[in-house]
Amino acid sequence: MKKVYGSASEALDGLLSDGMLVAAGGFGLCGIPELLIDALVESGVKDLTVASNNAGVDDFGLGKLLATRQIKKMMSSYVGENKEFMRQYLGGELELEFNPQGTLAERMRAGGAGIPGFYTKTGVGTQIAEGKEVKTFDGEDYILERGIFADLSIVKAWKADDTGNLVFRKTARNFNPPAAMCGKVCVVEVEEIVPRGSLDPDHIHLPGIYVHRIIQGEHEKRIEQRTTRKREEA
Repeated sequence: MKKVYGSASEALDGLLSDGMLVAAGGFGLCGIPELLIDALVESGVKDLTVASNNAGVDDFGLGKLLATRQIKKMMSSYVGENKEFMRQYLGGELELEFNPQGTLAERMRAGGAGIPGFYTKTGVGTQIAEGKEVKTFDGEDYILERGIFADLSIVKAWKADDTGNLVFRKTARNFNPPAAMCGKVCVVEVEEIVPRGSLDPDHIHLPGIYVHRIIQGEHEKRIEQRTTRKREEA
């Protein structure tokens, strides 16, 4: 089965439909599937629900899809640094489902493992618990969270072989693996495709069974917040 495609648009061909649920990897601006996001923008697909830790910034990452009004709903844990997100949400133009960060990652992982739901103490007694089933275990309350089963996963990895075995680099490993797991189809962009058999099995972070399509491309290395101080006088 061929997994390597020539471009992001080719890799997404035949997979997109209005109203679909997309799981997107990335943590802050680290590990953002920027080439696949650009291809989504170019496709014109609309009314998307996107499950992602964050929504990028105004001109990068998922912020581009917000700018073109292609996202109807976000399922996120952190939405700072994006003024357009704030404007659309406060203006009633964008639906938002807040998730604690660990809960969102576990919802994705659960979907990838075929688990429809799980109980967690995180969020009990807060706005997060509103409308959710509460169950008591050993005298403690827990809320039921549903696994995320996405129509499409878009993720960014550091290296891959042509069978889809993936290696992530540093913080990019945070949300990308669970996001990759929970999609019916997973499309990955990588910095480098290496020969089959060259990856040490013990160093593979996600096996190729979860990956359906791969592209290789150039990626921008952004810093979300740059903090500096004046050099002290000698």
